[in-house]
Amino acid sequence: MIVLGIDPGYAITGFSLIEASGSQYLLRRCGAITTPAGMEFSQRLSIIFSDMNELLDTNRPDAMAIEELFFGNNVTTGIGVAQSRGVILLAAAMHNLPIFEYKPSQVKQAVVGYGNAEKRQVMDMTRRILNLSEMPKPDDAADAIAVALCHARSNTSLLRQYR
Repeated sequence: MIVLGIDPGYAITGFSLIEASGSQYLLRRCGAITTPAGMEFSQRLSIIFSDMNELLDTNRPDAMAIEELFFGNNVTTGIGVAQSRGVILLAAAMHNLPIFEYKPSQVKQAVVGYGNAEKRQVMDMTRRILNLSEMPKPDDAADAIAVALCHARSNTSLLRQYR
C-alpha cells in the first residue's frame, strides 16, 4: 500500500509517500509544494491544486492521510490553511483517492505512542521507524511523513483485521 501523507499549508504544503507492507515501511519520496509570499492568494491555491494533481498522477497512491486543521492563536492563518486543505481534498476526490484525516494527537500517538509528544520526539521516532540517517527537510515534509506513518500503522494494525 502506498500512502500519501499531507501536512497542509498555503506557503508550504509538506508531502510524503510511504510504502507499507505489513509492519515494514519505506519512504519512497517526500518534499514540499511551495508558493511565493506576496502572490495573490487565489494563485497560491491554484499552484497547490496543480501540483497536487501532478503528484497524484505521477505517484498513484492508494490512500491519502492528511492532518486535520488545528486552530491555534492565529485564526487568520488557520483560514488560509483551511482553504489550502480544501483544494488538496478536492484534488484527491477528483482522483477517487480514499482520504483519511488525523488530529495531531492521533499522529503523535501512532508514531510515538504518546498523544502529547513533542515535535522532536515525533521526528526522532519517525527517523527510527524508517531507518533514516537524518530527517528530511523542510519540517513540513517531515510532518507529512509522520501523518503517512500514522495511517500506515493504523491501517496495518491487527485491530483492523477484526473489524
